[in-house]
Amino acid sequence: MTAHSPCDWLAIAEELSLDSMTLFECQVARGGSRRIAGVDEAGRGPLAGPIVAAAVILGEPVAGVDDSKRLTARRREELFATLTSGPHTTGVAIIENDMIDTHGIQTTNYMAMARALDQLDPPADFALVDGFTIRGCTTPQLRIVKGDQRSQSIAAASILAKVTRDRIMCELDAEFPEYGFARHKGYATREHLHAIDSRGPCRVHRKSFAPIALTLDTLQLFQDAG
Repeated sequence: MTAHSPCDWLAIAEELSLDSMTLFECQVARGGSRRIAGVDEAGRGPLAGPIVAAAVILGEPVAGVDDSKRLTARRREELFATLTSGPHTTGVAIIENDMIDTHGIQTTNYMAMARALDQLDPPADFALVDGFTIRGCTTPQLRIVKGDQRSQSIAAASILAKVTRDRIMCELDAEFPEYGFARHKGYATREHLHAIDSRGPCRVHRKSFAPIALTLDTLQLFQDAG
């Protein structure tokens, strides 16, 4: 990704009245960090498709950025275009369902977040992470519960991760139209569960997730993972 100058959070703290979505960035900036990344993921819970993580160093505050789940699909797409074409540095990591089955969702979650951070060039000197401390990550970090609702940088990352993953699921819908991926994005809706029950899983389903794991011989899968 193209490197850009990071947002001057210290100037924002001094010149503007702080709102709740810039509080953490300004606090970290006062501690000496300059390239502050927000990190979030999309796709931990679905029964199909990849997990996607994003890291964002904002070049300036972006009006309207919020937790991706609180935005309409149209607004997410608009903000995605802003975040990927403006003065921001971004990284996105995609890890497919077979890796989730092999390593488990939590390990894969850490892996995706770390890979997204690794794509930032120059790298972040501090990371604000939604809900997790990324194991094995050497970048100083702060875990923020509900961070996508409390940090503009994390909210920006949530938008990039969500839009990227939704686009992937729409592409998979064209390949596997019988499962309805474009509508439910792989989550365990009644429609999706019925399709799995009647047709069985396809190659992008997570074979280690219930209820799919209950209907398959997954012994070899977990032996391979060990």
